[in-house]
Amino acid sequence: MKRTSILILASVFFFLTVFTVFTVVSASAAASVGVVNLQKVLDTSSAGVAAKKKMEVKMKELKASLDKEKKALVALQKDMQKKVDVWNESTKKEKALELQRKKRDFRVKQDDANLEMRNLQEKYLAPIMKKLEVVVQEVAKDKGVSVIIPNTAVLYHDKSVDMTNEITAALNKK
Repeated sequence: MKRTSILILASVFFFLTVFTVFTVVSASAAASVGVVNLQKVLDTSSAGVAAKKKMEVKMKELKASLDKEKKALVALQKDMQKKVDVWNESTKKEKALELQRKKRDFRVKQDDANLEMRNLQEKYLAPIMKKLEVVVQEVAKDKGVSVIIPNTAVLYHDKSVDMTNEITAALNKK
């Protein structure tokens, strides 16, 4: 008797679960979904291209400065390796400390350059992303799309739901 009741309850629970899943799936099937490649929008939109050019100029400037300093550091290290045999112990220690200081200073400058580039990226891309959010909402309403998600969050999508070009064109108009 107890087994029969448990079996009946389990069957009822199973059918309710299946019915609920079926209802949710059929309700969500009515919702339309769009997919957008945000990186492509940023790379091809006029605002994204302009921001990228500004950041590249600064990146080249920082890279040139760091490359110059790196060459000097490598030259110093090679010079030290040549002369290490003729130096006494105190000179060796002094030169080793000098090299370590210069390497540390170089790493600090690299970190500063990376931080500066992240700040520039935020400065130039944040306003674009705010505009993009508005544009995505407008395009979704115009096209009757319920949800637009980035392509990086999707394992597979049909090309017919890709809205990258429409969103890029709408962003360029703004």
